[in-house]
Amino acid sequence: MIGYARVSTDEQKLDLQIQALESAGCDTIFTDQGESGGHFSRSGLDAATNALTEGGTLVVWRLDRLGRSLFGLVQIMETLSSRGIHFRSLTEHIDTASSGGRFMFHMMAALAEFERSLIAERTRAGLTAARIRGKTLGRPRLLSEKDLRNASSRLDNGAETLSDIAYSFKVSSRTLSRYLKNMKYRNVDVRP
Repeated sequence: MIGYARVSTDEQKLDLQIQALESAGCDTIFTDQGESGGHFSRSGLDAATNALTEGGTLVVWRLDRLGRSLFGLVQIMETLSSRGIHFRSLTEHIDTASSGGRFMFHMMAALAEFERSLIAERTRAGLTAARIRGKTLGRPRLLSEKDLRNASSRLDNGAETLSDIAYSFKVSSRTLSRYLKNMKYRNVDVRP
């Protein structure tokens, strides 16, 4: 049995996970400190899966320690299964060495996917409702319409370049150019 433990930040501790894995009888434990569960290319996880041989078991304290992406979790399970390796999650009591454990993993995966789709739907509905209420979404604007009229006028005078005007507003010339174009100042030559 090979154990795997992960924490997302350098400030978090691995102690609880390691104690649980040792109590479960793991011969060797690989770790990743300060690694996100959103991706599956991690040195500790790679070392753990490489150390496993047919008939072995990868053990984690909790399923989310292996990863947060449902697609990635399913891929790892399929890869392990194709190599004759089992998976065990201590907290969720999942053990793919049994048919019940395999069924439980697939049920949890389906529920996780359902939950993610509900969250996405609620987010889209909330954004739509905010737009209807007139809320401005996204990053705050760097330049007001007054600033843009001022910039356009200064640019029309020809005494200053677009770069000079942008510098005075503490934005890049590219940003100023984009704002002017978006505000339909099409008659202004916006080349720096």
